[in-house]
Amino acid sequence: MSGISVVIVTHNSRETVPALLAALRDHVPATDVIIVDNASSDGTADLIARDFPGVRLIARGSNVGLSAGVNEGVAAASGAYVAVLNPDIRFQADALSPLADYLRAHADVGVVAPKLLNDDGTLQFSCRAFPGHATALFSRYSLLTRLFPRNAASRRYLMFDFDHRTERDVDWASGAALMFPRAVFDAVGGWDPAFFLFSEDVDFCKRVHDAGYRVVYQPAIEMHHGIGISTSAAPRVVVERHKSMWRYYRKHMRSNIALDAVIATGIAARCGWLLASGAAKRITKRAPASGQAPGAAKHRT
Repeated sequence: MSGISVVIVTHNSRETVPALLAALRDHVPATDVIIVDNASSDGTADLIARDFPGVRLIARGSNVGLSAGVNEGVAAASGAYVAVLNPDIRFQADALSPLADYLRAHADVGVVAPKLLNDDGTLQFSCRAFPGHATALFSRYSLLTRLFPRNAASRRYLMFDFDHRTERDVDWASGAALMFPRAVFDAVGGWDPAFFLFSEDVDFCKRVHDAGYRVVYQPAIEMHHGIGISTSAAPRVVVERHKSMWRYYRKHMRSNIALDAVIATGIAARCGWLLASGAAKRITKRAPASGQAPGAAKHRT
């Protein structure tokens, strides 16, 4: 087993994944690319089969979630080093061979992650400290972080004080773009399929650390990443995010029944509030302006 395999899990990714597959074809030599399509309804699988015949396509009849899709893709991979990439990752040069070279040269590293940039070229904060009991209050999109972005808790968790220009050991890095030795993946049991969406990368990196390996942020390699579903207020996305929070807490952070009850209540309350506020916004968008006939609002400019 040698070389690099790339695993990409898609779900209605017709608009984004072609650019990534073209970059892999044009810039990364002799790469084994596996797509696991989670029952897309927008023609993603058909497009891949037609336009990228060199890609190995696993077209699922149901959406099994991101982690289970990754596991299925890695099981089909032939490379000693596996890159898991989101469909909306983009790069203009070979961004994978240097990551594999880094892993070959550092046997104690279990995961290496590139620098991620937003669409406009600005830095995407893609590495973090492990979550603590108050992390939900100080995450990237929390109200407290938005109101007080320089507060100590947000700076610690989001690593705002790190310049992101130097190689550094980190607790975890975004699963949008990660590379790891296949042997490490097998040693820790792969990605936990109970994480349907969200927190699967945190959990994987935590288990890699627990197995005695390092997780390294490598800013010499850059990729662009369009943040999409992570900002969505769709009810299914909100629910899955909070289910994953609770799953991670139960696996890695449980302490006593009283605190567990407080955390569970807090996660449920946060989920309920976001669902309610999202529903209110959708109702407001649909409601016609005062004095306007129903249905007229959609024609306004």
